[in-house]
Amino acid sequence: MYNVAEYLENSARRYPDKTAVIDEKNSYTYAQLLKISRQTGSVLIEKKIHAQPVAVMMEKSADTLAAFLGIACSGNFYCLLNPQLPSYRLAQIQNVLQAGVVIIDDENDQRANDLFPDALILKMDELKKAFIDEEKLIGIQKNTLDSDPLYINFTSGSTGNPKGVVVSHGSVIDFIDVFCDVFNFKSNEIFGNQAPFDFDVSVKDIYSSLKTGATLVIIPKHLFSQPSALLDFLCEHQVTVMIWAVSALCLLTSFHALDYKVPHTVTKVLFSGEAMPMKHLHLWMHHLQNAMFVNLYGPTEITCNCTYHIIDRKNSYEKGLPIGRAFSNEKVFLLDDNGKEVKKAGVTGEICVGGRTLASGYYNDEKQSAERFVQNPLHRHYHERIYLTGDLGKYDEDGNLYFCGRKDFQIKHMGHRIELEEIEKHMAGMEGVDRCICVYDDEKKRLYAYYTGSCDKKEIYAYMKEKLPVYMIPNVIQRVKELKLNKNGKIDRSIYRKDLS
Repeated sequence: MYNVAEYLENSARRYPDKTAVIDEKNSYTYAQLLKISRQTGSVLIEKKIHAQPVAVMMEKSADTLAAFLGIACSGNFYCLLNPQLPSYRLAQIQNVLQAGVVIIDDENDQRANDLFPDALILKMDELKKAFIDEEKLIGIQKNTLDSDPLYINFTSGSTGNPKGVVVSHGSVIDFIDVFCDVFNFKSNEIFGNQAPFDFDVSVKDIYSSLKTGATLVIIPKHLFSQPSALLDFLCEHQVTVMIWAVSALCLLTSFHALDYKVPHTVTKVLFSGEAMPMKHLHLWMHHLQNAMFVNLYGPTEITCNCTYHIIDRKNSYEKGLPIGRAFSNEKVFLLDDNGKEVKKAGVTGEICVGGRTLASGYYNDEKQSAERFVQNPLHRHYHERIYLTGDLGKYDEDGNLYFCGRKDFQIKHMGHRIELEEIEKHMAGMEGVDRCICVYDDEKKRLYAYYTGSCDKKEIYAYMKEKLPVYMIPNVIQRVKELKLNKNGKIDRSIYRKDLS
């Protein structure tokens, strides 16, 4: 298998009339989803679009999924342009992506034309009326390599510009096949999709459901500000699998929503993105006595996750939750500052990952690709590419791996990896800001920014909202008379971190 579109084709043969995907407005059977995907792919082939990035500027929906799969079966790769992002951010992404084609829905027509005047704009409603060119689709699929790109997800970048992580068909296939096997996903599962489609947590929902012939239920974003309505939705749709960001799970327990209603059909809860607070995990486990809970770890660059730990209900986890052990066909190990492997329990090293699931690198950015995707320093006898995560970890006596923070200024906030330097660069670029620093309170899960200058903090909030996604905007912005420096003349971050403790 070389193209993820084969997941859809296989399930459409087995379950043509079964519901494949449901959103707030539409639902498609596997046969219908396959048809729309092939229509989309046929149009791209007809317009001689091949091996190119195709942007999809749509809210997550059943049609968005059809667009992704149509792009995949046409020999191209997709990138979701989340309409919730500020126009400035979308323009930054397009500056890196240089997509010549953008697929849109009616709601984003004018904005897409304003943002991408030189691109070919294709409307999803028109694509669904197109002729299917089976012969050309088969020809494209026969010539697909599993190393061909499937999608690009953009993450925060320390240079002030977002980084586009390129993930291949083969990386997704290799991960999803193992993922589904480890957690025994079956065709009768109902996946409750929480994550945005530009966030790689959603990759697990999408391709696990397609591979197994399960049903994907796309949960409307607005329900995450209405805990009771969200629980009603989960129960109404009889969701069995929740692959959610930690922050989304904690949202429900913070508002005591499980005291209102419990989604008893849920049998598997898998979480990632940041450390799960034990008190919130205990609440979920108390209400779902028979469900399996799994702690997942892995940055976007390694295709979803590289380690997992199935929660043992008899374990008190006094040392915290481990991120566990590597998935099959993935190499996860620790390196010290001298490039030597760390094997001894309790000794901290940088988490490094190797294997088929590694991303292909950063799109249009050879420099950063070369810095993070490197030759394994443990040997020089043949080429073996590994990814330096920048995360620190250590083993316990049983060989379980624990996350121990970051080497650099990257943090995990609201399920997203964020470069603090990127926030600082945008803030420092504002007129009236002389110098600034951004720090993160890991316990309270809050971003703090300190600055010197003449402008009011309300002006900074307004400016940042125009430039950055909401999860990158500091929770607290504070003006100070001066920023304290260390002996080298640099802003002393340690002082501001201590202020938070």
